[in-house]
Amino acid sequence: MIKRGQYSAHIPKKTKKTRDWTGVKVLIFVYSVLQIAAGLAASGEIGTYLAATGVVIAVLVLIVSSVKKADEWERMIVLRLGKFHSVRGPGLFFLLPIVDRIGSVIDIRIRIMDFSAQNILTADSVTVNVDAFAFWLVWDPQKAALEVEDYEEAVALASKAGLRNAVCGNTLSVFLEEGDLIEKQIQAEVDKQTTEWGITVQYVEIHDIQIPEVLQESLARLAKAEREKKSRILLAEAEIEIAKKLEEAVSVYAANEPAMKLKILSILNEGLKAGNSMMLVPNSITEELKSGGIFGLEALNELRKK
Repeated sequence: MIKRGQYSAHIPKKTKKTRDWTGVKVLIFVYSVLQIAAGLAASGEIGTYLAATGVVIAVLVLIVSSVKKADEWERMIVLRLGKFHSVRGPGLFFLLPIVDRIGSVIDIRIRIMDFSAQNILTADSVTVNVDAFAFWLVWDPQKAALEVEDYEEAVALASKAGLRNAVCGNTLSVFLEEGDLIEKQIQAEVDKQTTEWGITVQYVEIHDIQIPEVLQESLARLAKAEREKKSRILLAEAEIEIAKKLEEAVSVYAANEPAMKLKILSILNEGLKAGNSMMLVPNSITEELKSGGIFGLEALNELRKK
């Protein structure tokens, strides 16, 4: 049986959520202080003074416990009697003692999450291991807190599913050559799911693709063949361009005999510049030039006649 793949993602560790017993503790403390104050009040004037002091302390404790602070990047979900009431932060804010409590704290900064897919079969049945990471943020703290139990894990699972679908739905060549399109496909698919949770995925990037070594050798040979093919095509195109230019040159020289003679002289001049000790010139060239004086041939003929 072929396994479609194993998936993993790095999810920040979370502390175990516990129930907020602050209101109950404050209520017990106030009740204890009032009981002590009532007992002392029965003993006279000193007891009355201590009872009043106890009441003041209890009120101060209630006020202090109702003051909360949120950092600039935090949003706090306030529940009143177990129901959603508001989103507070950043800065200082107040809660009603006993009836209000903070349900969760949401970080609205951009986060980076890396995830991977191992032993995934592409559309052309090639096994690959893919590593990627995503940039995402919470844009609606209320939805993130109320619509999904653990929004960080939900984003991780959605990202892994999007990566799996992208790998399985494309061939290896498409996956390697059109990485940008694959990344946009994953980002769009994941963002479509997370938008309902008040979360948006801004960017997805694939940073590592591992394929079997045997296939790597085949791809290397294929790449070499492609490079040779392109080089030969470029050489052939250059030859065609040269042939076209030569054809144009022939038409020019055929219509202009002096230009042809100048070209012949230029060729001879280039040959002399090469530094050869001897240069053979065909008789056809000298006859074509119609000049016996070139290269001292006329003087040589006169010496032979004498």
